[in-house]
Amino acid sequence: MTAPLIVTRDQALLDELLRLAAAAGAQPDVAADGGAALRGWAGAPLVLVGADVAEDLARISPARRPGVYVVAWGVVADEMFRIALAVGAESVAQLPRSEAWLTELLTDLGDGAGPAAEALTVGVTGGSGGAGATTFAAALGQVGARRGRAVVVDADPLGPGVDRVLGLEDRDGVRWDGLCDTTGRLSARALREALPRREDLGALSWRAGPPGTLQAFAAREVLSAARRGHDLVVVDLPRTPDPLLDEIAARCDRLLVVVVPTVAGVASAVRTCARHRDPTTVRLVLRGRGIEPQQVARATGVPVLATMPDQRGLAEAIDLGLGPVRSRRSALGRAAGEVLDQLFLMRAAA
Repeated sequence: MTAPLIVTRDQALLDELLRLAAAAGAQPDVAADGGAALRGWAGAPLVLVGADVAEDLARISPARRPGVYVVAWGVVADEMFRIALAVGAESVAQLPRSEAWLTELLTDLGDGAGPAAEALTVGVTGGSGGAGATTFAAALGQVGARRGRAVVVDADPLGPGVDRVLGLEDRDGVRWDGLCDTTGRLSARALREALPRREDLGALSWRAGPPGTLQAFAAREVLSAARRGHDLVVVDLPRTPDPLLDEIAARCDRLLVVVVPTVAGVASAVRTCARHRDPTTVRLVLRGRGIEPQQVARATGVPVLATMPDQRGLAEAIDLGLGPVRSRRSALGRAAGEVLDQLFLMRAAA
């Protein structure tokens, strides 16, 4: 169900919200009272509650759910924020100031983005330096794009750049420097269409030159918009300890640690895995031969999700702008496909 629900008896407010919905390509359902609102409350991906009926609706105590907003004209009295909390609203939108924000919210619904459509989000980091985390993140993006819309988000300003690894560095599109001053809600469709991309695969990376810096609000908005606008989001995470990067990792459904199964590689991976607050979301991907997977899992306390040999011709494929996965039967192609199969099954079972 993609029809938002509007609850109001204020005809002027209703007309305005219907106008914004039409501009966003959404066709909302309308309820004029609490009883009618409750019939569509749970199923609607978005609920806009007029300030005129918010107090009445609060008395009914509808079930708590995400995606509820109170909409009011002009300056909002402090009492309205208390009522909004009682309704379970996430915030209060003030018209006409919030017109653009509401239009983006409705546009995301019209594009199929919403809480039920949020992407599987996978963080990838190296268990040690040179483990190949960026390459594997790019491989996941390439394989994932064959199944739906995918994006690889580069959260490592000191890395090679996922756009270069994917062969997208010459494609037009926005980079992090164009998003780090973001102060408002970022539309899922706007982000997806702005990124450098090849068919269903997009990449958000850094421009060549001095390293940039992630801004907390922009990083959160980008990740939220990416999840709403794609089927798969892969985040390439550096190994550097940082509160913002730890927060981004915690927002991922799963965190993959790419490990070279040598004594030094496993020793480093033990420290990397121990950094993350929820070890149940962490899985290992082993690259190359060496220590047996069972021993690596025992040492780190983290299950091994996949193993793969080193891939011949990898550097050449990347240098040619083809990305790391030239064939589904390649080592990276098989490993990335196996990992995605398991992660989607885990998500479905959760």
